[in-house]
Amino acid sequence: MDLRAAVAALAVLACNRPQTATSTPGGPPAVRNDAIVSAGGQAPPATTLTNPFAGDRESVPQGEGTFAAMNCDGCHGIGATGWVGPSLVDGRWRYGGADGAVFHSIYYGRPRGMPAFGGVLSEQAIWKIVTYLRAQPVPGDVPTESWVSTRP
Repeated sequence: MDLRAAVAALAVLACNRPQTATSTPGGPPAVRNDAIVSAGGQAPPATTLTNPFAGDRESVPQGEGTFAAMNCDGCHGIGATGWVGPSLVDGRWRYGGADGAVFHSIYYGRPRGMPAFGGVLSEQAIWKIVTYLRAQPVPGDVPTESWVSTRP
């Protein structure tokens, strides 16, 4: 077997990582986002993800525990109010604030620093983090509410 064939065989094997019993084969599908403008008026294939733990009060402390254990508060601050990373409770979302979009951000990661946790956490754990974030009160004073200087 030549070197190119061996590398190709290894690449195929590496891409076929085993799925856990709780994961979606190939990962979750693309998420529909109403804020996205589709070229030519044709939306790409996507679906709406629904949080199976929405409104489940028992999932909130579990999500909080995972949030802390995975050091999410190291970037997003205690209570997800923002620090080095953006606030996750102020209602401002760069990549969409629907539950499915937040799930996608955690599962696949985002550019400029958000790592992908889909290879580390189960889908249920990620949904519980989303449930925890939804349970947090919106702060009365959002530090980023005005980008205009108040100085004369």
